[in-house]
Amino acid sequence: MSKQTENDIIEAKSSEDMSEQPEDDIIEAKSSEEAITKINEEIVNIIAWISSLQTINFHEFEQNLIPRILIIGKLFVLLFLCMREEHYIETHPNVEVEHKNQGPKSRIFACFCGKIRYWRSYLYNLTGNGGHYPLDIELGLTQDGFSMLVQSYAIRLATKVSYAQTVVLLTMFLRWSPAQRTNDPTVLGFGKHTNDWFEFQPAPEDDGEVLIIQIDSKAIPTATDEELKKRRGKRKANPHPGSGRHRSRAARKNRHKKKRRKKGDKSKNGKMATVVVMYTLKLCCDGTLEGYINKRVYASYAAKRHAVAIARREASKRGFMEGDNKLVQIVTDGDNDLARYIEELFPSAIHTIDVFHVMEYLWFAVGSIFKEGSDELTEWVETQKEALYDGRISEIIVEIDRHIALLPKTGPGVKGRRERLEKVRKYLDKRIEKMNYKHLLEPDLEISSGMVEGAVKNVIAKRFDDGGKRWVKERAEALLQLRCIEINGDWDAFISFVHDRTKKQAQQSLKIPMLRTKEPADLPTYGLV
Repeated sequence: MSKQTENDIIEAKSSEDMSEQPEDDIIEAKSSEEAITKINEEIVNIIAWISSLQTINFHEFEQNLIPRILIIGKLFVLLFLCMREEHYIETHPNVEVEHKNQGPKSRIFACFCGKIRYWRSYLYNLTGNGGHYPLDIELGLTQDGFSMLVQSYAIRLATKVSYAQTVVLLTMFLRWSPAQRTNDPTVLGFGKHTNDWFEFQPAPEDDGEVLIIQIDSKAIPTATDEELKKRRGKRKANPHPGSGRHRSRAARKNRHKKKRRKKGDKSKNGKMATVVVMYTLKLCCDGTLEGYINKRVYASYAAKRHAVAIARREASKRGFMEGDNKLVQIVTDGDNDLARYIEELFPSAIHTIDVFHVMEYLWFAVGSIFKEGSDELTEWVETQKEALYDGRISEIIVEIDRHIALLPKTGPGVKGRRERLEKVRKYLDKRIEKMNYKHLLEPDLEISSGMVEGAVKNVIAKRFDDGGKRWVKERAEALLQLRCIEINGDWDAFISFVHDRTKKQAQQSLKIPMLRTKEPADLPTYGLV
């Protein structure tokens, strides 16, 4: 297949993906003179239309004005493209020495205002190595058929709402939208640039003197092999394609009966994603720490060690090198794996266990000691809480040991009560050095992980943990990291990063890249090898 034929097929496919806008809305122009003529005609028509409005109300006027403004917008885009093509031809009079100009080739392209058709030169290499479109390369256009701005809006919305709702919202404001089936490939395509973005993103300026790192995890519903097989398999013919009622009935008949879950069984096949929140605190004259400064969020479905390694890389980037005596504090929920990786990668950091997580363990223990809802229960918890904040963890452990010793040897429920108390005792005893909250409060350091708890809800739960959703980790990874970039306030910088990178690739290879892809990138491996 020749290069020219291949490009034509790709562009035709891109045109099909713009199906949310009628074909008769496409505006075209082959020269700047033609574009200017159409602009003048359209402006005259709008003025004449406004002059004829005598009884229309403002709501109707505004509704009818918007599509006319979008038409003018498309014509101005065409004028820009035509002028740039004409300028290229004027400034490259000897281009046919090495290439054969096979004449202008048309292309349907979707910008903010809608779909247009423009013409540009196609240069075929006389050495037989295919050809290229110099205007598209010079302007940084891709083979996706959409402008970078339109793709940016689509995937930015997709980080917040479902792909179907993305189409609805774009259509509401733009009067058109890329087809829903293009949203996932576009997310996957941009997602392949996120790892490099996080790696090469410059360190924030005006950082504080103390670096705080909070790490937590959350499971999202993940598709099982059986669910994926049904999702990807051949679908049966629908005997009632026009009836939603009959489609639902047929779907219910095709479903296999689910086994009734037992107590403790999980239904969502959850897979963990790790969230890292980093920010600095500035030391004030009165000895307190002021923040939060330059907060950044990172999340990934890769192994937990990857998240800690990313935190190590970002800490070094922000000037908190190992051995430089700068204060770094890491707050977790006491996860054993995280503790091991933190000790390896942050040996001199202060590792703190979230105080509220410890309180949950105390409430868990007290149910084995006192009756639920009793005054003794509340009083016991308040006493242990006071000891906890005062740094007297050993006293709490002694108190739990006392109640374990008071339990009878046998009896109904004794085994379970003993196991609960021993579990809490073991948890506290193993982490005594990470729970000295009195010494942490004196220099105004953190004793809780509320920032990362909020990030877990905002970054993951709001978008990924809805009822009925079943994700594939590799596909969800792209959307997850794009969501982090958006939440960090780096969206425009990231889009410019992708645009400049793809344009540079096109200039070097003389091949117009396509961002969209159906194959997700592998989960990141930084820090795992």
